[in-house]
Parts: sequence; C-alpha cells; structure tokens
Amino acid sequence: MTPTPTAQLFAGLPLDRAEHLREDVAALAALWPQARVIRLDPEGHAAARADGEGLALASGREFVDRFAQATFLGLSGGTPWFALDADPAGWPHWIDLRSAGARFSPFEAGLFAYARALGLWQRRSRFCPACGHRLGFARGGHVAQCGNCGLEHYPRTDPAVIVLAESEGRVLLGRQPNWPAGQYSLIAGFVEPGESLEDAARRELAEETGIVAGACRYIASQPWPFPGTLMLGFRAEAEFMPPRVGRELEDARWFSADDIRREVAAGRLRLSSRISIARSLIDAWLAER
Repeated sequence: MTPTPTAQLFAGLPLDRAEHLREDVAALAALWPQARVIRLDPEGHAAARADGEGLALASGREFVDRFAQATFLGLSGGTPWFALDADPAGWPHWIDLRSAGARFSPFEAGLFAYARALGLWQRRSRFCPACGHRLGFARGGHVAQCGNCGLEHYPRTDPAVIVLAESEGRVLLGRQPNWPAGQYSLIAGFVEPGESLEDAARRELAEETGIVAGACRYIASQPWPFPGTLMLGFRAEAEFMPPRVGRELEDARWFSADDIRREVAAGRLRLSSRISIARSLIDAWLAER
C-alpha cells in the first residue's frame, strides 16, 4: 500500500471563511471590536511574539479607526479574524512565512499564509487592468472593484504541478542554480492555458529534464502563498533515461532510496524544506522502501 503524504502545511485550515458576512458591512463592523487581528508589513511579514513561536495578535479595539482597511478572514469558534497592514516601526518582532511555517502551530501558520496571500494580491491590484483607473476593495477585502468601468477583480491563484517521477526504483531530482549547495527537489512548473494537470506534469518533465513520462497520478495539493500558487502533487511513471538540463535547472539526477539516505547522511544532499509538498512526496516515496 502506498503511504499517504503527511498533511500539507497551510492546508486544512479549521476556519469558517463565512463568505456570507463579506457583503454585510454592518455585521463585520459589529465583529471588529472583539476581532483578533494579524498585522502584516509591506513585505508580507507578520507581527510575531518575541520568542518567534507564534503570532503577536492585536485586537480590533486597538485600531478602532481602521476597520475600513481591514480584511476579513473568517470565524474560528465564534472568534472573528481579520488582517491589517501595519507599520513595521510599530512592532519590534516580524517573521517571514517560511520561518513561521517551521515554528508556528498549523492553525497560526495557515492563517498567516491566508492573510499574506490576500494582502499581497491587494497590494498588487491597485489599478484596473481594463481601464487603468484606481480600484477599491469590497466584500471584506476579497474583491477589487473599478468605479470607472465597473469590472470586479478577484484574488488570483496560479496552479502549478510538482511531479515525483519514478522509474526502475529511482526518483528524479533536480536543482536550480540559485539554491543552496547540494539542495535538490522535485520537478515543478506552472500550468499553461488549455492544459490538463497531467499534461502539464508530463510537459514540465520533458522541458526541464528531457524525461518522457506516461501515467500520472494525483496525490495531494498545498496552497503555496509565495505569493499565490496552488501546488498540485503528482507521481508519474517515467522512462529511465539520462536526464538533460536546460536554462531552468543546473542539474538533474536519478536517485535510489539508498542513494538519498546515504547522501543526506553524508551532508552532500539537501532535500526540500519539510514545510513543502515536495518533501512530503519524497518522504512518502522513501517510506515505501
């Protein structure tokens, strides 16, 4: 039986997004005083506790005059959650999402990821792409509206496939030239228009490594808010042939399970971060062996 990858970080967030409340400005305003507020700086870092082990949450009461700028995230156990842009000078401790993913509870890491993805979309959606006029935000920060041409714009999520290609007891790993020395991961890339997920998986393998794959099987997905990607994990049956690399990869190799364990133990190979779906796919593959 094939082991199932571990639960993906940022996924399975136990939060009621309460979409029905986004249209009700009065209801959201009534929730604001007791809201728990995630503060984000312009770079998408979150205000953190001094020990770095969790969010430094604020209350809506601390920002009584800023309700109109807040983004509604949802409800958890009756508690309303919002996100708010904040001045970094107003708090001494800030943390990036990758670091928080390794240190925060799954709930707080998931909230941070959700708030960060929305916040970055809002900061990059200031003007209407159709007519160029300035946009305003509505529905709790989830819709950008153009007051000139009337178009509505929604948060963008870009689908990307990540593929564990296997053949004859080996798995294909590649590395990008800007990664730390010795780091390898799975082959990944964005889905193109008019393309199925399986087609995208096969195309990315062929484009980046020259490897030809046949059957592809979906395994799991992970929201990856860097800044707004949904990673869709696949396993693919591939032909065993020497990989070749082009402009995107510096190297690509086939590894057996023993190769991976030996090289990792010797410090010559670094796998993807444990917060990533790439690592959970690799770990599940290793667990079979």
